[in-house]
Amino acid sequence: MLALAIGAFGIGTTEFVIMGLLPQVGADLGVSVPTAGYLVTGYALGVMIGAPIMTAVGTKISRKNMLMLLMGLFILGNVISALAPVFAVMLIGRVVASLAHGAFFGIGAVVAAELVAPEKKAGAISMMFTGLTVANVVGVPLGTFVGQTAGWRVTFLIVAALGVLGLAGVAKLVPDLPKPEGVRLRHEVAAFKDTQVVLAMAMTVLGFGGVFAAITYIAPMATEVGGFAESSVTWLMVVFGVGMVTGNLLGGRFADRKLMPMLFTALGGLALALLLFTFLASGKGTTVAAVFLIGALGFATVPPLQKRVLDHAHGAPTLASAVNIGAFNLGNALSAWLGGLVISAGFGYAAPNAVGAVLAATALALALVSRRLELRPASRVAASGGSSSDVAADAPDAERVLS
Repeated sequence: MLALAIGAFGIGTTEFVIMGLLPQVGADLGVSVPTAGYLVTGYALGVMIGAPIMTAVGTKISRKNMLMLLMGLFILGNVISALAPVFAVMLIGRVVASLAHGAFFGIGAVVAAELVAPEKKAGAISMMFTGLTVANVVGVPLGTFVGQTAGWRVTFLIVAALGVLGLAGVAKLVPDLPKPEGVRLRHEVAAFKDTQVVLAMAMTVLGFGGVFAAITYIAPMATEVGGFAESSVTWLMVVFGVGMVTGNLLGGRFADRKLMPMLFTALGGLALALLLFTFLASGKGTTVAAVFLIGALGFATVPPLQKRVLDHAHGAPTLASAVNIGAFNLGNALSAWLGGLVISAGFGYAAPNAVGAVLAATALALALVSRRLELRPASRVAASGGSSSDVAADAPDAERVLS
């Protein structure tokens, strides 16, 4: 768990630190802030594309060796970003680093779940993701501060060094678990025939789209609308990180007991917080509260959604798990693009919050649809006078009963 968290810490730092440095990167490379936002979009799309490809490659080698290969890619990408002479090279570096992201978290989630009892899967997954969330409390604020004082290139060199530490941790601490017997790539692909897997991934895209519609542009939103000093962006990222840690741990705790109620609460709260933030972004106190709530409510969905995918993947969860990580980042890319559009259209730096509210509300609607579909077998049994054992036989996993 510690080794996986170390790797997650490095990856989390490089994913999120760019958001506090968009104005500096854009000015240095001669592009506007919305154009610099493509560094977020490009990274997210790289995760989405790289997750299934790298996971397919990983079916040929052990999970431990694959995790080490992925950390090597991560290091290379961040070195390219740090040395980039022009924006296009910087974007290439971000994409190279992103190829490691989805498969690392996807494979790591499977490994974490295999190390604990079935009823503790969500908690184990949340422990791995703690590295990602702690990165937003420690790594991202420090990276933002270093970028604003010593230059953003120094930040990415430090992130590359974190990757070296993560690689050493995986090599030293991750057990070399055997690959499951009889599971081939076609079995992994078959998991996507399950409607609940697809719905969970759609919720992931839209829910995290809601989070990053706001956070991608938090630096110009805070300074131009909220009246914060540029140096205060560092502390806003700390607040976001504390929210992430809090939400991730609570999500892991409650997802093992009441998975769907946890999702309803988190997604509904996220939509409301984003809607209110659209109109209250000019206040310093409301900005701080909103940033915390967006981090907490957004990341409270991570363990339940990841567990839901694993539970419904029918014994071949690695590819589905990795693709769901890609879905998180597809949401990032979608929201960064949409947020840039509304800013470029002249609606102001607070407008991406409204976009995020719509995305989160749509995710909540899908969660309600998913729950309704899940309860249909029970309704059919009740209508036909069947017994409760028939309902249990229809349930794909114990989560249906628990939630």
